[in-house]
Amino acid sequence: MKVPYVDYITLNDHPLDRQPFPGKLPFTQDLHVDFDSPVTFFVGENGSGKSTLLEAMAVLARLPISGGGLNETGANQAFTEQSILASSLRLAFIKQPKDRYFFRAETQAHFASLLDQRRDDPTFAGDPFSRYGGRSLHEMSHGEAFLSIMQNRFESGLFFLDEPESALSPQRQLSLLALMHGLVQTEKSQFFIATHSPILLTYPGATIFSFDHGKLERVPLEDTSHFTLTRDFLNNPKMYWRHLAAKGPMDDP
Repeated sequence: MKVPYVDYITLNDHPLDRQPFPGKLPFTQDLHVDFDSPVTFFVGENGSGKSTLLEAMAVLARLPISGGGLNETGANQAFTEQSILASSLRLAFIKQPKDRYFFRAETQAHFASLLDQRRDDPTFAGDPFSRYGGRSLHEMSHGEAFLSIMQNRFESGLFFLDEPESALSPQRQLSLLALMHGLVQTEKSQFFIATHSPILLTYPGATIFSFDHGKLERVPLEDTSHFTLTRDFLNNPKMYWRHLAAKGPMDDP
């Protein structure tokens, strides 16, 4: 299936300082990535830079760094830092989407509070909850709020999701996959997702980029550490627990 919006990302003429973060991340050297699937996953260990690249791409798509849509530009509902990486990258568009959204799991509580502030603001025109399930996200559980945003806010467009599974049960992760599939089939939606979820990584035909080996590498689902570790653990949890029990509380498994 063809890519509707984002064709590739590459370095521009403003080089990064290679000593501090994020220039010291190995994947930033000679970065050029072509996208040929409407669903692209970024996977890797904590600190490998997958969320850093996703954030930079969202900023280059003119979305607020703290998450949300174009209506949240300038809201600064969570933090106001800049994306240093974005200043050294170029995001190449085939065409611009009519809608776009950056779902950032770590800032969703702040986003829910922003919607409540709009409800209480007499100068705000309209219902701030109309595109997010019809009521305050603070009245829902964490997972319910996540899924309500996705099911009500996501239509056709460009979507960046940073660890959307963090509040979703396995069943709700399947609901997200079904939602994504329906949107992708219209050929008017494209997803970029940083995730640790082996369930989400099963999306048929998705491209998976691993951040675990320096330069970004395309990998099949079966070669991701997320998939192999989860499969092996569930197939033989007793063996893993013998290993874990022998470790100290601060040891890396």
